[in-house]
Amino acid sequence: MNIVTPIQTDPPAPISGRVTRADLADAVRQRLGVSGAKSVDLVELVLTEIREAIVSGEVVKLRSFGSFHVRSKNERPGRNPKTGIAAPVSARLVVTFKASGILRECLNKERRIAREP
Repeated sequence: MNIVTPIQTDPPAPISGRVTRADLADAVRQRLGVSGAKSVDLVELVLTEIREAIVSGEVVKLRSFGSFHVRSKNERPGRNPKTGIAAPVSARLVVTFKASGILRECLNKERRIAREP
């Protein structure tokens, strides 16, 4: 079994509890030593490729990270939470993400470390 191991580096601590495109571009800039504009272009290129593949209905699999799938949801009854009036929720396509086993293992390893005294 050939498993690609991600580069082991200490991730920067999230400031706001979320990662933005600017954060990704800054990480690319720091790790690759490219200009800020080039790092923004690289992040945009990757995100555009992922978006176009998803929109065309393809499954996007990123090894040791996870996969994005397009799933269709049927129409269903719903309710307006403000008024309580019943309203149908239309059929639509949604994107789901399934984390890889490696990502889940890393996540759970971090949680075990945080819980241990």
